[in-house]
Amino acid sequence: MSLFPADESPLISRLSGWAWEFAHETAYTFVDYGTDPAGVATHLTWAELDRRARAVAAALRETSSPGDRAAILAPQSLDYLVAFFGCLYARVVAVPLFSPDLPGHADRLTAVYRDAEPSTVITTSVSADHVETFLDEQGTRPKGVLLADRIGDAQWADEPIRPDDIAYLQYTSGSTRVPAGVVITHRNLTANAVQLHHAGQGTPRTSSGVSWLPLFHDMGLVFTAALPLVHANPCLFMDPVAFVMRPLRWLELLSTQRDVYTAGPNFAYEYLTRHVTDEEKQRLDLSGVRMLLNGAEPIRPATLEGFFTAFAGCGLRAEAQSPAYGLAEATVYVTACSPSTPPTTVAFDRAALAAGVARPADGGTALVSCGAPFGQHVAVVDPDGRALPDGRVGELWVHGANVAAGYWGRADATEQTFRGVLADPPDGLPAKPWLRTGDLGFRHAGEYYVTGRIKDLIIIDGRNHYPQDVEHTAAAAHPGVRAGYVTAFADASGGGERLVVVAERNRRVPVRRLDRAAVADAVRGAVQRDHGLTVDDFVLVEPGSLPRTSSGKLTRTACRDAYRAGRFR
Repeated sequence: MSLFPADESPLISRLSGWAWEFAHETAYTFVDYGTDPAGVATHLTWAELDRRARAVAAALRETSSPGDRAAILAPQSLDYLVAFFGCLYARVVAVPLFSPDLPGHADRLTAVYRDAEPSTVITTSVSADHVETFLDEQGTRPKGVLLADRIGDAQWADEPIRPDDIAYLQYTSGSTRVPAGVVITHRNLTANAVQLHHAGQGTPRTSSGVSWLPLFHDMGLVFTAALPLVHANPCLFMDPVAFVMRPLRWLELLSTQRDVYTAGPNFAYEYLTRHVTDEEKQRLDLSGVRMLLNGAEPIRPATLEGFFTAFAGCGLRAEAQSPAYGLAEATVYVTACSPSTPPTTVAFDRAALAAGVARPADGGTALVSCGAPFGQHVAVVDPDGRALPDGRVGELWVHGANVAAGYWGRADATEQTFRGVLADPPDGLPAKPWLRTGDLGFRHAGEYYVTGRIKDLIIIDGRNHYPQDVEHTAAAAHPGVRAGYVTAFADASGGGERLVVVAERNRRVPVRRLDRAAVADAVRGAVQRDHGLTVDDFVLVEPGSLPRTSSGKLTRTACRDAYRAGRFR
């Protein structure tokens, strides 16, 4: 089912329509906590946003031709959105990145910048000095550097935009490999924004969005920038650092809205549960929250239960929590649970699951449903390319107008990932092309469950084990282990498969009271008892030691590499 409009108009064309029809209504609000801890809100109406985006498009045409790339090296702000929409108008391929002064990601920024080879850089006056330093370090200069907040009014005549023109390059977070640029077309962006709006069951112009997600990531960009354009829904957003420094701010913004949806990864909901006090909860009203999308990383049943228990007294509805599944290669959204029913958690027999069969069983491995797709197909496929029936574990494949065109400059990887062909496709499913996600999962009772990454699967003595199960067991084995900061992987560097568990120390347990030998014994015993596995090596490291991607995910590949290099010793 294709959701691309019959007239094949791109999503950006709706901006000019809203600018005409709802000129003085607020489109986006940015709440800045950097200058005032209480937050300073600035607004853009639909007309102002359209006018400024067109001015950026006109300025871009001075240094870029259609199809050239423009890197956005700017902090989270309204100017960032103006820059992005200006690229879409100008038919210049946007490369959403971040200001070079963002700590901890210099290597990634350099790698992505060089891969994209932008002809123009768009930044803001507050980041201009950092950008100049960064560009000097690259050895080559772009044709132009634009300050999005200093561009005056300029006329821009609309140019025809084809559905398959490239809108932007979404670089992956690099959790399993070097970041690759996912080629997102205008067709992809339009289709996925409409699909996501349908999944959230939002009301045109009435429902509002609230976000702290970074605009240089797939979920943050589509949720914050694209989703509001579907039906002129307003959106409030802030900088991710503002959320991390004081997570209550997210809930405070939600409390100001009467019909609101939002999104975040699993760790963010755990973060709120731990850090918001009972006194602070008394000032919250979450009765207007329509949807709390939970995606981007494995979703834990305990997270859903703990979050609802913590905030039910604030008016939060059980059905507002919406576990979801997506990936950059599908623009972002693939499946989500309906915000009309509470999320579903089912326990499955652990041994059967390891053998590729999802069989409900009391006391088994509890998995959270990620719901069903809308406007796209999802199939569970075996290694021979055949669709599997319900209840069988296989690789998740996706087909739809939202599936990206491929990887930028990587023909072989594009062929391998985006050109899947189903052997003997069942009725109603196309033979090709399919996106091979690299994720394992299954379908049960009409909904999809994700069990993990194929590359992360631990195979010892011919038996399959999911690393997240081992990690959960290890985290619960002793209070000295920091929950959510554990990685488990197989290591064959010494000959033969060995199970290695690396965990961060719990900050709340003083070092002088920590018995490291007792922690190791507890973890080894729990993993042996629950999984029948011997932990060949357990390493307890200091908080902040485990490698994470720019989106905050633990990366098992990088952890394994660091372990082999001896960096945890």
